[in-house]
Amino acid sequence: MTHDHLHHDNGSAPGTSYWTSRAFLVFLGFSAIAIVMLWEEHKAHILGALPFILLFVCLFMHLFMHGGHGGHGHSRRNQDGTGRDRGEP
Repeated sequence: MTHDHLHHDNGSAPGTSYWTSRAFLVFLGFSAIAIVMLWEEHKAHILGALPFILLFVCLFMHLFMHGGHGGHGHSRRNQDGTGRDRGEP
């Protein structure tokens, strides 16, 4: 008993990726239409919230990006323990 498996054509040539397929182009088209429609309907809300969004972005950048340089007003002490740079008198 042998079984023949039929492979259905999905609209793309064998060996092509999803990013170059017809399905992806259709998805891009519908996504572009959806983005334009959402922008037109909610433009006032998005632009009205923009100043607050910028404030929150600045706040989070300040909180999370100051960890790399040791905080404010703190300097590493030199090997002699004085806390001065080597070029200072």
